[in-house]
Amino acid sequence: MASPSPSFVNCWISKRKSGVDGVASALETNAECGIHGDVDDIARRHESFGSNTYIRPPTKGLFHFVVEAFKDLTILILLGCAVLSLVFGIKETGIKEGWYEGGSIFVAVFLVIAVSAISNFKQNRQFDKLSKVSNNIQIDVLRAGRRQQISIFEIVVGDVICLKIGDQVPADGLFLYGHSLQVDESSMTGESDHVEVNCNHPFLFSGTKVVDGYARNACHFGKVGLAVAFLVLVVLLVRYFTGNTEDEYGNKEFNGSKTKVDDILNAVVGIVAAAVTIVVVAIPEGLPLAVTLTLAYSMKRMMADQAMVRKLSACETMGSATTICTDKTGTLTLNQMKVTKFWLGKESFAPTTYSSIAPYILKLVQEGVALNTTGSIYRATSVSEIEFTGSPTEKAILSWAVLELNMEIEQLTQNCKILYVEAFNSQKKRSGVMMRRKVDNTIHVHWKGAAEMILKMCSSYYDASGIMKDLDDGEKMKFEEIIQGMAASSLRCIAFAHKQVSEEDQEHDTENKKIGEDGLTLLGLVGIKDPCRPGVKKAVRDCQDAGVKIKMITGDNVFTAKAIATECGILEFGQDISGVVVEGEEFRNYTQEERMEKVDKICVMARSSPFDKLLMVKCLKQKGHVVAVTGDGTNDAPALKEADVGLSMGIQGTEVAKESSDIVILDDNFASVAIVLRWGRCVYNNIQKFIQFQLTVNVAALVINFVAAVSAGEIPLTAVQLLWVNLIMDTLGALALATEKPTEELMYKPPVGRTEPLITNIMWRNLLAQAFYQIAVLLTLQFKGESIFGVTKKVNDTLIFNTFVLCQVFNEFNARKLEKKNVFKGIHKNKLFLGIIAITIVLQVVMVEFLKKFADTERLNWGQWGACIGIAVLSWPIGWIVKWIPVPQKPLLSYLKMKKI
Repeated sequence: MASPSPSFVNCWISKRKSGVDGVASALETNAECGIHGDVDDIARRHESFGSNTYIRPPTKGLFHFVVEAFKDLTILILLGCAVLSLVFGIKETGIKEGWYEGGSIFVAVFLVIAVSAISNFKQNRQFDKLSKVSNNIQIDVLRAGRRQQISIFEIVVGDVICLKIGDQVPADGLFLYGHSLQVDESSMTGESDHVEVNCNHPFLFSGTKVVDGYARNACHFGKVGLAVAFLVLVVLLVRYFTGNTEDEYGNKEFNGSKTKVDDILNAVVGIVAAAVTIVVVAIPEGLPLAVTLTLAYSMKRMMADQAMVRKLSACETMGSATTICTDKTGTLTLNQMKVTKFWLGKESFAPTTYSSIAPYILKLVQEGVALNTTGSIYRATSVSEIEFTGSPTEKAILSWAVLELNMEIEQLTQNCKILYVEAFNSQKKRSGVMMRRKVDNTIHVHWKGAAEMILKMCSSYYDASGIMKDLDDGEKMKFEEIIQGMAASSLRCIAFAHKQVSEEDQEHDTENKKIGEDGLTLLGLVGIKDPCRPGVKKAVRDCQDAGVKIKMITGDNVFTAKAIATECGILEFGQDISGVVVEGEEFRNYTQEERMEKVDKICVMARSSPFDKLLMVKCLKQKGHVVAVTGDGTNDAPALKEADVGLSMGIQGTEVAKESSDIVILDDNFASVAIVLRWGRCVYNNIQKFIQFQLTVNVAALVINFVAAVSAGEIPLTAVQLLWVNLIMDTLGALALATEKPTEELMYKPPVGRTEPLITNIMWRNLLAQAFYQIAVLLTLQFKGESIFGVTKKVNDTLIFNTFVLCQVFNEFNARKLEKKNVFKGIHKNKLFLGIIAITIVLQVVMVEFLKKFADTERLNWGQWGACIGIAVLSWPIGWIVKWIPVPQKPLLSYLKMKKI
């Protein structure tokens, strides 16, 4: 963050006697209106004090990733072999012919390094861009009397910042005014205790988090492949030194003391290079690249679908989600609230009948709204449109009071002095204010909150004529019926209560930092309508069709919760709700055994606290579920962290919630959660596709080279050819298979269980079938190819190399669909896949036909190319036929585990 300038420090020292007010005055800041905030004012403050940004570490350049690639031991060994091969080759045959083998290895290695470095560099830049977006936090400030939301990077010295529960303090600053403000300074001090901030302790520090109250603040500023490669190395060395290998003229390569030392060293270098290259092909080094590419591509696409990924692994985990615990307000509903019902006493009033209500009662209601709120109202001129800020509930109530009750909020706040505030939070579900009227010096308490909670605190109520009546058990039941009736109509019920207190009570309550909660008089009830989001019912149904259970966890009462859940499709009309809909307190009071027994059946939890949400998440995880949780409040942070995937809300979510989450839903819409689920399954599926493709190459290459080394004393694929195979398999193969988009069929499959293996029986069936086919064909070519085609050994080796590469190219089509027989479905939509296939084929033609010295190949005629393509194309019908073979449900590897006797 920007350091305080010398002028600011001098200002604080010179004004320390007058405290915060002196600093605000020196910075030309008004606590009520903020700074002027015009273009010139902002520019002047930027010039004097700097920007609210920190020095970012320099972005890693391409050279950094090139250096990282050179740290790979395998690459270093290959480069060493290339140097030795180059030296011995030049010494033996001269520089004109002797540089080809060593030079080819050099070029191949540098090509692998370049592709890897460029790919990692591009992904790093994309992640940097996403990081900048996630760090661009929005905060409320006051400028020219208007409350507006700006980026923390746009804050200037002197800004008055409005803080509430869950906000992160965006810059070092001073407390101007507020109530019950407590901050978590653990990020700075390491201590978990909350620190109270007030006029006596006015300092707020950047990065700390508001945990209670509200305020305004002045800103100042792999092993199998390795084993096989080792065996190949040993076999080749043994065969060489025992005289069992021959050169291209049929002469023994090693003939005891008659063989030159240089020839021996050159042969050993070649053998080591071949063995190390097998390691390069056999070890699935391309898997991290494939995962990175898949996640990077998905993250970019998910941003367009209103989801910002903060933790990469969350994409894949979301694909395995079995349960989604979702909030109601703003996620399933639009969060566009409006007061549609008003009850005073036991009568319902429409706006046209408000005039029949006693003026004194209306004044009390207006007072309770105006003084017990964290929202605000701004109106530039008497004819300007009124702007309401605050939470959706606060804005709905303020809008109703101003537009329908003709509330004058400025007059009410000027005529009263606030003595103490109890801020609203999701556990108490109510907020209270103690204030003194200036006109008669009397002290009053106003409470506002969930209707059932406030009703329990009341012992009397006002009727429309202003008469106070006792609220006995019978009367309370009538009010409970009114509340339930509104809740059944999907209305959120908010109650207002009031009482006048004595000076003694006020002193006692202020000293104990609380407001009296008993003996209140009920003023009235309002019903707030928050319509369900369009498309949310379909999104819920899509998740349910995908085998994912949806559980709604809300702070609203059980009747509102049931009505909304039915409207969204979580519950069916007329469904028996016994054990399906519970209240948080009921769930909390179950024994652990009862919770574990009932948690699967529960679909709706009403009147729940953040602790109840956390408790449910823990129970579901203990039962083996992969749990995704949505949350927007500070107190949701524990549940978001506990869940396998935490989904915070981008609009209404607090910074604490966002920091605790893995994915931010930018539009707060449950439909976006369903899209994230679809993308999660796509990521998981794409990784499986690449693994199947890569393991096929691994198995085929290992077996072919091992069998050839043991039986013939040589491997059919040279170091350069194996590096080329590694390049197309790792980089191009990953790019082709990692960018497949989600399909509808992904949402018709059950979720992957927590303990299910990544490599399924279906994948084993597919890859083993293709690998066995390639092994059989290529070993046949290795031992009988010269006689079958009537060609030289060099041409036969080229046929083996070309056929092997083309088999991988055609097998990429099979890898597109793990289960479906039609591997070409939707292929026209993935132009990148088709482009990569075309590029791979063109490059292979260039390798064989034009780079024969580099690749150690011979040119092939049309008939030989036709034979190679014909063999490779057969992988398609083989892939189609093998998918008719059923596979057991039990994982294949479990059959290999030895049973203990």
